[in-house]
Order: sequence, then C-alpha cells, then structure tokens
Amino acid sequence: MSALALSVLLSLVSAVAYAAAAILQERVAADTPDRPYAPWHHGVWWASVLLNGLGALLHVAALAFGPLSLVQPLGALTIVFALPMAAIFVGRKAGHTAWRGAIMASVGLAGLLALTGGGDSRSLDGGERLILALATFGGVGLLFLGGQFVHRPIVRSVALAAAAGVAFGIASVFTKTVAEDWTSASATVQVPSLAVIAVLAATGLLLSQASYRGAGLAAPLATVTVVNPVVAAAVGLTLFGEDFRYGLTGTLLALGSGIVAAGGLILLTTEQRETSSAPDAESRSEDRPPRTGGPPQAIPAGQDLDVDARRPEVGEGVDVASVVRTRTHLEVEMRARDVAGRA
Repeated sequence: MSALALSVLLSLVSAVAYAAAAILQERVAADTPDRPYAPWHHGVWWASVLLNGLGALLHVAALAFGPLSLVQPLGALTIVFALPMAAIFVGRKAGHTAWRGAIMASVGLAGLLALTGGGDSRSLDGGERLILALATFGGVGLLFLGGQFVHRPIVRSVALAAAAGVAFGIASVFTKTVAEDWTSASATVQVPSLAVIAVLAATGLLLSQASYRGAGLAAPLATVTVVNPVVAAAVGLTLFGEDFRYGLTGTLLALGSGIVAAGGLILLTTEQRETSSAPDAESRSEDRPPRTGGPPQAIPAGQDLDVDARRPEVGEGVDVASVVRTRTHLEVEMRARDVAGRA
C-alpha cells in the first residue's frame, strides 16, 4: 500500500471515530444542559473523549503519510458518517434537508480531493509559529465571546463550533510542523509547539461539547468539520507550499468546490433552525386558556382577554342589553341566564 493510500485509509477511520464521539457528545449535552463545557461526572462524556483521542491519533498518523491539504478535507467526511450512525445507533433520523447538505458537502470535498496536489514539505520557523499561535487564540477568543452575547441557540452553537474548528485546524498545522521537524530537531525545541497543540486540542474539545447544547447534532458537527479543514488547508497552501493541480483553473475549480461544501453546511444549519423554531401543536394548545361552561367571570379593569375567550360556549345563555341609566359612554350589561327551551 502506498503512503498516500495509507493516509486516506487512516483519515477515513479517524472520521468514523470523530463521528461516534460527536454522537456521544450530543447525547451528553442533552442530558446535562447545566454543564455545557465539561460534564466530568458523566461516563459517556469520557467515552467521547477517548474516541476523540483515537481520532486524533489516527489523524496524526495520516498527516505523517500524506499532505495537510489532503488529510484535512477527508476529515470533514465526519458529518457524512455521523448521520447514518446516529440513525442506526441512537434512532436519530436526519431529514431530507440534512441529507442534501451532507451530499453537497461530500461532493465539494471530493472536488477538493481531486484537485489536491503536493508540494515541497517545509516547517515553520519560531516567528511564524508564534504569530500563528497568537492569531489563532485571538480568533478563537473572539468567536467564543461573540457566542456568549447571542441569545439564539443555533447561532451560538455555530459560533462555538466555528471556534472549535479553528482550534482543531491549527492544532493539525502545528502537528504537521512537529512531524516535519521531529528527526532534525531535539525534543526540547518542540516543547512549545507540543504545548500549543495540547491547549488547542483541549480548547477545541470543550468548545465542541458546548456547541451541542440546544442545537442538535448536524449543525455544530457540520460547522466543525468544514471550518477545520478549510482553516488548515488554507495554512497548508500559504505556508507549507502545497497547491492545487492545473494552476489557476484548478484553483478556481477548488474554490467552486469549497462553495458547494459551504452550501451543504448552510442547508444543515437551516434545517436545524427550522426544527428548533417550529412550535409544537400540543404545546400551543396547552398555552391556550381553558374554557368553561360556567357564568362569565368579572374582568378586572384594563385586562384584555383573547377574543375566543369572550365568546359564549354552547349551552350558555348570555343576554346583552343597554343599561337603563344615563352615561357619557356606551355601556352594556351581561347577565348569564338559563335560556334552555328558548329560541
């Protein structure tokens, strides 16, 4: 098996592990809404952490055999694996919109993979690593703070998932850098980069867990799995010398593939927003005040009632007549009477 084929295989297995971890994380978020970031007491959450760790190890191994711009888009297939896995194992079936979004994301990623070329692998020097780390922590912090000021769950979820995707993507960039320098540099030189990888991985894990609170599975997972490869591939193309095939034409086609993948993400997010905003018919009927067949109650001054609540029920007689007294305004008197037998 060639190195490129092994890299693809490891990436696919890594995507399956990430998909299983995401399904567990969404279940934990639904069970523990008061602990959005790290529900330490929940055993299922620790299982998701182990699956995320397994996915990360497989991802690192894939990066050792293949280019960053190839491995990262394959990791975005997590959303495609997660939908059928969620339907099989936890009975959460995805709607037609979600499947269309997943297919669009797959087609876009397939286009990116077909156009991915290689380049002369290089590492980042100390100054480039520092600038990249500071820019990453600043961007993640802004997305996190933006999510805290948003009241709509789906928008907050997308903001937190985007922050997690940035953290995971740049962690992959630093992992690729460490792998390139591992044989030529001493272990002590790699300590700062290893620390950045650990912090970014932990930050991405906590943010992705929080993104599932009140938003379901598809939208936050799709956001993470699209933002992650886009960020990492952009760095790989600009800093590592990787490129797309066929020159300018290939670059334009890759841009179109990225737009298709982004359209799939929008569909997934739209379906989740419509699902979360659609009111339940039963809850609407429960919110309506009950009607009774008894005599009408006194209405406090200034209080307004629903129009339907003013209408008499069947079997209730109401006489409406003008009050025989001089008034400066129209006034009516309502008397409940038994009108059985009257026309």
